[in-house]
Amino acid sequence: MNILVIGSGGREHALGWKLKQSPRCGRLFFAPGNGGTAGLGQNVPLHADHVDTKTVDAIDYFCRQEKVELIVIGPEDPLAGGLADRLAKSGRAVFGPVQAAARLESDKAFAKQLMRSAAIPTAEARLFGDAQAALAYVNSRETPVVVKAAGLAKGKGVVVCRDSQEAAEAVKKIMVEKAFGSAGDTVVIEERLVGQEVSVLALVDGRNIFVLDPCQDHKQVGEGDTGPNTGGMGAYCPTPLVDERLMGEIQRQILVPVVDALRRDGVIYRGVLYAGLMLTAGGPKVLEFNCRFGDPETQALMMRLRGDLVEILLATAEGRLDEVDLTWDPRCCCCVVMASGGYPGAYKTGVPISGLEEAAKMEGVQVFHAGTANKSGQLVTSGGRVLNICALGKDLAEAQKRANAACERVHFEGAYYRRDIGFRVMKR
Repeated sequence: MNILVIGSGGREHALGWKLKQSPRCGRLFFAPGNGGTAGLGQNVPLHADHVDTKTVDAIDYFCRQEKVELIVIGPEDPLAGGLADRLAKSGRAVFGPVQAAARLESDKAFAKQLMRSAAIPTAEARLFGDAQAALAYVNSRETPVVVKAAGLAKGKGVVVCRDSQEAAEAVKKIMVEKAFGSAGDTVVIEERLVGQEVSVLALVDGRNIFVLDPCQDHKQVGEGDTGPNTGGMGAYCPTPLVDERLMGEIQRQILVPVVDALRRDGVIYRGVLYAGLMLTAGGPKVLEFNCRFGDPETQALMMRLRGDLVEILLATAEGRLDEVDLTWDPRCCCCVVMASGGYPGAYKTGVPISGLEEAAKMEGVQVFHAGTANKSGQLVTSGGRVLNICALGKDLAEAQKRANAACERVHFEGAYYRRDIGFRVMKR
């Protein structure tokens, strides 16, 4: 079976790495891919950042020419643009939810309203389309809030504020200065929840839900969870914060109700449903829903997943998830993101990278590329998040130590990474 993976990040490299292990995997293509995916299959110059007729026609033509039978859509932008809807054809499976289902991620205002209607536990929130009204509201608040751009902002459109002054600055940045473009036309201002944050991902085929092992992401750029939010600086899996009892509660109170709420509106969800949760004293509450595999959670999940990923994704897309079985490597995985200096702000690209071979030789270590490119035979940086260094260990402490040791063998000018991935549970 020929397969096309759409996207260019570490998530797509990790998915491709696992797909390649399947005996059902024939030719493997990445659109557009990166410096690492080129070693697994063929990178093709197709970009789906903005879904329009020209983009769809180009991808469809490529799939017909190369007899692609499975398309795996990685990033949120093409899903929000309806790429899954427009590529679906007889004899071709598309893994990823339709546009109407992807609104859970692309429109936070819609997601909030859906959660209210389905009585799904989440933070109390207000929606604003006018900057002055939003400023008046945050200035009247006596407790801390979180300000979110309602649209897609590459994981950076969320500002956790300590006081009303920071909240007002966040509103101005998002709504007035348009730091995230039209994604900030509407903002969601919600109460700041206190607790541990976890990521729960589930495969959904329209009828069945299969929950994957829970992860914990680290979004802030600095060690000790300091500095601005990023797309993710690292993750580990599984997290001991979610036991079997709590996972049952998350399924009953959050995952099943949101899929049912969409179905009542005539929307069938097929793909990955990602719930970003805060474990509060009053129980788990939803911070956000995403409609695709998380990044970097996917890298840690793929390292531990046992089974045929081609069959798993096909079964999800075709509505027969009850026919497959997923098992996990009992070891823990720690994924550390190596980023360009300055990220999530301005950073240099085209910087040579060395030491990857030495890191990959280490026991239990796998290097996934995110923002890399091949330039005249030299691997160079091409993005903010450059590499994902993953390591397995008998426990989190060993996995973290191994991942950090592998990072020390990789070099590029300005390289930065957090050495404390997993610290929130390790210090307990």
